[in-house]
Amino acid sequence: MKKNDIVEIEITALSSECSGIGKKDGMVIFVPFSAIGDKLEVKILKVNKTYCYGKIERIITPSPDRVTPDCPVYTKCGGCSLRHISYEAQLRAKEQFVKDAFTRIGGLSPEFLPIIRNTNINGYRNKLQIPIGTDKDGNLIAGFYAFHSHRIVPCEKCLLQPDIFLKITADFLKISTGLNLTAYDETTHKGILRHLYLRKGYYSGEICLCIVVAKNVPEIKILSDRLLEKYPEIVSSVINVNNRDTNVILGDEEIVLTSKNYICDIMCKNAVNIAPKAFYQVNTPCAEQLYSSACDFAEPKGKTVLDLYCGAGTIGLSMARTAKKIIGVEIVPEAIENAKQNALANGITNCEFICADAAEAARILHSRNLRPDVIMVDPPRKGCGRDACEQIAAFSAPRIVMVSCNAATAARDCACFAELGYSTDKCVAVDMFSGTNHVETVVLLSHKKPDGHINVKVEFGDGEGKVPLDNIAKRAEEYKSKERVTYKMIKEY
Repeated sequence: MKKNDIVEIEITALSSECSGIGKKDGMVIFVPFSAIGDKLEVKILKVNKTYCYGKIERIITPSPDRVTPDCPVYTKCGGCSLRHISYEAQLRAKEQFVKDAFTRIGGLSPEFLPIIRNTNINGYRNKLQIPIGTDKDGNLIAGFYAFHSHRIVPCEKCLLQPDIFLKITADFLKISTGLNLTAYDETTHKGILRHLYLRKGYYSGEICLCIVVAKNVPEIKILSDRLLEKYPEIVSSVINVNNRDTNVILGDEEIVLTSKNYICDIMCKNAVNIAPKAFYQVNTPCAEQLYSSACDFAEPKGKTVLDLYCGAGTIGLSMARTAKKIIGVEIVPEAIENAKQNALANGITNCEFICADAAEAARILHSRNLRPDVIMVDPPRKGCGRDACEQIAAFSAPRIVMVSCNAATAARDCACFAELGYSTDKCVAVDMFSGTNHVETVVLLSHKKPDGHINVKVEFGDGEGKVPLDNIAKRAEEYKSKERVTYKMIKEY
C-alpha cells in the first residue's frame, strides 16, 4: 500500500482520538470522521510500517450511527470530533475508550459502571478561551485552532458555548477594531490581543471577562469599560499580560479592573468563588454528577479526606458536611485563596487548604503524623506520575478516589498504584464533553489486604536465639527519617 492509493474498507472500531479503524491487506488504516459500520472509499495520505492514515473519498454505505453534522466548521475546527455520530454512539465509544485504556494500558480489570450521560449536549461550557487573529484582509477574527496547528478557524457560533459568550465575542471584535487594536502575531511577536477568556456561573449567571494581551495599552481598559456597560452580567474584568513566546494562554501579571477578580456560583449546593486561574470543571451540572460518584466511592462520613489538586476546593467542599476533616492541596495560590473563601462563605470549618505540590504536601502531612482515610486525586491531563503515586501510596490510606480527564494516564497511574499495594476496584466514565473525544473518569482504588499472616515469636535480650536490644536501637537509628519518609523507606522498614 502506498500514498494516494484508493482502497475500500469497513470501519470496525474507533481510536481514542476518534479516528475510525479499518484494515486492508493486513494494514491498519486510521480514518478521521468515520463511524463504526461505515463502508468507505479511502485515499491513503501517509504510510508507516504497520499502519497508515487516510481520508474519506466516498461513503459507500453509511453506518447506522451516522448523523448530519450540525456545525458549519466541523472537520475544520479542532474542537469537536464526534458530531457526525448519534449521541448514543458517542456514549458507547467513550465507554470503550475508558475500558481499552484500563485493560490494555493498565492491564487492569475493574468493575466498569454505566457511563454518566450529559444532561445538555450543547451550550454546556462555562468557560471560553478563544484565540484572536487576523484574516487575509487584515480583519480581526476569533475562532479555534485547526487540528494540530495554530491556524485559526473563524467560528461565529460554537455549539458548545452559551449564546451570551458568542454575543460578547462579536462585540469584543467590533469594539477592538474601532479602537485599532491589533492581534498578536506568534511569528513576528507584534500586536496586542492574544485571547479572549470568559467564565460564566451556571447558576448565578455571573461572567468574568479576562482579556489576554501581549502588553497592556490604554485602549484595553476602554474595551473592557464598553463591554461592562453593555453586559451587566460581567461582574469581573481582568487584564492578563502574557508577553512570552509560549503556548500557555495565561501570563503571570494580572490587572483587575473591577472590584473583584472572580465570579460566584453554586457547586453541589455550596457557594464558590472562581478566579481566572483557578481550576473549575467546565460543565457544571455534569460535574455535580461526577462529584456525586466520587463521593459515593469515597464514603467520607466521619473520615479525614486529603484532596490533592483541589483547585477552588469544590470536590472537597462537596464532602465536607459529612467528613471529619478535609485537607485540600493545590499549587496555584489564587485557587487556594478561592478555596479558603469558599469554605468561609459556606460556614465550613473542618477544611484546611495548603498551597503546595503533591510531594511537598506529603512531606508536610508526614511531619504532622497525619494519615488520611481517603485520598482524592484530580490531576491534570498528564496524570500523577510515579513520584506522586509513591508519595500518595506512602500514606497507606484505605481508599484512593481518582478523577481524571485522561483515561490513558489514569490507567497508567492505577497500574503504578497496583505495584504500590492498591487494587483498582471500580471505574465510571462521565460524558462531560459531548461532541468531543474527551471523557472524564472516576476510579476507586482500595488498599490490598494481605493474603495471609505469618506469626513469628521473637525473644529479646542476651543469649542464644535472642535478639539483643542494642541491635534494635541501632537499626531504629539507621531508619530514622532525615528528610522525608518515602514509600521505599516504609517498605524496607
